[in-house]
This record gives sequence, C-alpha cells and structure tokens, in this order.
Amino acid sequence: MRVHAKRAIALVTGLLFPAVVMADWTMNMTPGVTGTSNQIFSLHMTILWICVAIGVVVFGVMFWSIFAHRKSQGHKAANFHENTVVEVLWTAIPFAILVAMAVPATATLIEMYDTTESDVDIKVTGYQWRWQYEYINDDFGYFSSLSTPRDQIENRQAKGENYLLEVDKPLVIPVGKKVRFLLTANDVIHSWWVPDFGVKKDAIPGFINETWTRVDEPGIYRGQCTELCGKDHGFMPVVVEAVPEEEYLAWVADQKAAAEAERQLTEKDWTLEELMARGEKAYASACAACHQPNGAGMPPAFPALKGSPIVTGDMEAHIDIVVNGVSGTAMQAFGGQLSEVDLAAVITYERNAWGNNTGEMVTPKEIFDYKNKE
Repeated sequence: MRVHAKRAIALVTGLLFPAVVMADWTMNMTPGVTGTSNQIFSLHMTILWICVAIGVVVFGVMFWSIFAHRKSQGHKAANFHENTVVEVLWTAIPFAILVAMAVPATATLIEMYDTTESDVDIKVTGYQWRWQYEYINDDFGYFSSLSTPRDQIENRQAKGENYLLEVDKPLVIPVGKKVRFLLTANDVIHSWWVPDFGVKKDAIPGFINETWTRVDEPGIYRGQCTELCGKDHGFMPVVVEAVPEEEYLAWVADQKAAAEAERQLTEKDWTLEELMARGEKAYASACAACHQPNGAGMPPAFPALKGSPIVTGDMEAHIDIVVNGVSGTAMQAFGGQLSEVDLAAVITYERNAWGNNTGEMVTPKEIFDYKNKE
C-alpha cells in the first residue's frame, strides 16, 4: 500500500506542480553551429515576431471593439452585407504579409537543397539499428553503433552523461568544408538528424536522398534516428565529431591504412582463441541487441543461440544464415555489413560460447571463398 500511495502522491504532484518536476527544457529552437541552422533559427524568429504582431493587432482590435461597443453603453449591432474596401484590404494585406514571409523562406530552402560543389562526400546507410558511413572519395567506411553499456540500459548501473547518445565510432568531418551526405537504408525507413546542423533527412531503402552541412566550430554533436524503425529505434544515435582540416586529413590517412590492414587479415592464420576474442566484440556490436549478450535471444522473433542446432549443427548452413540472412524474418544479411574477419570471428564465437563448445572454427579465408562461390 505504501508503494501505491507514494506513486499516487508523485502523480498528483506532477500534475499540480509540473514546473517542479520537469527536467531541463526550453521554449525555443537552438541556433546551432552551421550557417544553415542559423538561417533556420533567424527565419523562425522572423516569422514568430510577424505572427506575434498580427496577433496583437487582431486581438487588440477585437477586444477594443467588444469593450467600446458593448450593449450596456447603448450600442447596437450594424446591419450590412458587404464592404468592397474592407474586402480588398483583408485580401491584399495578408497577401503582402505572405509574400514578405515567403521571400526569406524560399532563399533558405534553396540554400538547404544546394548540395553542389561539396568538398567531402559521405554515404550514410541506416540499418536496424546502426549507421554505416562510407567516405566515397577515400574508399573506406565503417559502422557506428550504440556504445552505452547494457548495464545502464537495464538499470544495473547509473546512467552516463550521454546516455543512449554515444557510439563506438563517430562520424568525423572537417571544419569549414562543405560535406555532402547521400542517405539511404538497407532495411526499413530511418531518419538521420543532427539538430545542431539543422539537418534531418529520411534514409529510405532503394532511394538516395541528399543533404549537406558546413560546420563552423570544432566539437562533438549528437543526434538520433527520428523515424520509428523497430525494436531498437531508441538505440540508434548519431554522433558527429568536427575537427580541424589537418587533424581530419591525418585521421583519413589512418583509416585508409587500417582498412588496408583489415583486408590483409583475410590471409592471416588465425587461432581459435584469437577468433573468439574478436568474435565477442563483433557479437556485442552486431548481434547482442536481438539475441542478447548471453545468447538467450527473445523468442519467437529472435531465437536463442545458446544450445541452438543452428549454431551447433552444419557449419555451411550457419555461415549461410549469417552472410545472407533469412528472408521473411528479422535476421538480416550481414555479408555486406561485416568484414570477412568479423564474419568468421562471430560465427566461431557463436559456435563456442555459452556452453556450445563445438571446438569448431571458421577462418576469414573460408568466408571469402564462400562469398565468391555464391
């Protein structure tokens, strides 16, 4: 009873004194850190004050008319049907106001949609539930996944400062350069949104949408997927790190070298222990959201892998499911999402974790041969 009483008191307090219990909030948009976001903010404020002025005039005249011509003062309602001058005025004045509002709005929209003459082109692909960033001009890419610990999500640990807004690999862009984003999706509709940039664009399977930004200040900027895209929609943050150009060029060189080194790992002779260590990390990033960190899954949508004949039976069938997915189910095709090394590692991990202990392993070379055989 005490618990129910406390909940009732909390509910009543929240309804009667909302300002006391509300988290930090504001009544306005934020200017942002790009020219576009500042133009949007300025346009918003301009339209707001025009609306305020219209409201003051209209309601001022209305209330004055009601007060000054009230019946108690002996006034009687006029009886007329039309007035040409009034009708012309109440058509011409709103039309002029709309034109005055449309001019700056159109100029802002034209600039927002001008993706030409970009310095950096990045393809952004939405997956359930993470983002893939491909640097088209530099021939490398990577996935960006939520890095908030599961202990925080499941309330076993205090929430961090950037709870559900932190990733393992942020998108890195140079300051002062025009960056064009080409947005699409692999499965369902997602939406890539960074409020500080004034950028929000849908990522739709089979379509390429374009948008762009030019960040004025170095820093880390956070956003989210804003299109309901499934079970873990709320676990799909966007983190962008804007850095000076020199630092960006050095980072690009490191990423290209890392991508080349990753390609060469296909030829390495891996041990079971090495694949298990790498597979645990790959599983946590790509598979744990559905099949759970302990492999117990969430049947029937996401079957358990612990003790499952799928991961303890025929090796080639297991590889096929991970690489190509299962049509008509929530099981995605990871052949285009993970490298040959990570595919081999995660399959090996699944076949030997949680007591499965098959003792079997698959090498990156075998994954490479399997994909080419198809």
